[in-house]
Amino acid sequence: MKIYLVTGGCGFIGTNFIHYMFNKYGNSIHLLNLDKLTYAGNPANLKDIEGRTNYTFIKSDICDKHLVNKLFQKYKIDYVIHFAAESHVDRSIESADEFVRSNVIGTLTLIDAAKSAWEQGPTYREGVKYLQVSTDEVYGSLGQTGYFTEATPLDPHSPYSASKASADFMVKSYIDTHKFPANITRCSNNYGPYQYPEKLIPLLIQNCVEKKSIPVYGDGMNIRDWLYVEDHCRAIDLVLHQGISGEVYNIGGHNEKTNIGIVKFVIDYLHDNFDSLIDESLITYVSDRKGHDRRYAIDPEKISRDLGWKPETPFSEGIVKTIKWYLGNTEWLNELKLKST
Repeated sequence: MKIYLVTGGCGFIGTNFIHYMFNKYGNSIHLLNLDKLTYAGNPANLKDIEGRTNYTFIKSDICDKHLVNKLFQKYKIDYVIHFAAESHVDRSIESADEFVRSNVIGTLTLIDAAKSAWEQGPTYREGVKYLQVSTDEVYGSLGQTGYFTEATPLDPHSPYSASKASADFMVKSYIDTHKFPANITRCSNNYGPYQYPEKLIPLLIQNCVEKKSIPVYGDGMNIRDWLYVEDHCRAIDLVLHQGISGEVYNIGGHNEKTNIGIVKFVIDYLHDNFDSLIDESLITYVSDRKGHDRRYAIDPEKISRDLGWKPETPFSEGIVKTIKWYLGNTEWLNELKLKST
């Protein structure tokens, strides 16, 4: 039985990945979930699997060297999938300290522990791998044309993206210096179930339902490439098992949308299918975010060519599934509100 250590498994993408892995592999894997349970970590996301004998939850900090090393001593871990990160850009602009601690020091703690546990003389135990889940934000900003490729120089513009770029460089240094068995993946904006409601799409849905003002930064014309979270989980699984060690893989959806376009789509859908009182009068344009990148767009040609991955969920389908999920899980949202007060 292969043992997977997932960090941040109670967060948005980690939660979806754990569900995906158990749906695909069932009882043939043992999954460890290491999560500190910060404001964005919600154990209720995994209530349906917490009783599984092949699932173990560990509430702790990835920066706790003693605890992390003990995990590698107790379990013969084959794979590490590192999701855990402070990820909200606005919070990083207000205070960067925790982003550096969690995203950089936490990553270093994990790769040090994995390296120590997996080393067998000059090589590593066969079949092990560490996967650093990163973001397209480390590349900076694009003009109106072109795409981020794996060869695009890193040029982060926010404290959040700088901390993620620093973590990527740390992993790369271990790959180059120690021949550490690892991959780095960089994805475009994810959307789907279980996303914490400070992010654009769940915040938008919630504010529409509650008839609250919908804040839109600047002119709303910032462009992001959107990827349904389950497609991202498939890509991670593929890179983990078939990706060439040491390689970086970009994961994108070829779904470029302006922020205001997303806002108006959700408003129109809810107006037509949920409540006719929801309309564009809820939109409020606010001062632009500091260092706000204008456009992100990923070229996923490498992962498509080398590993055969392509996104399967069109945005028009994924966004409707997402809206319906949030409308059908108001209890989940209300519990988060109580937790944050």
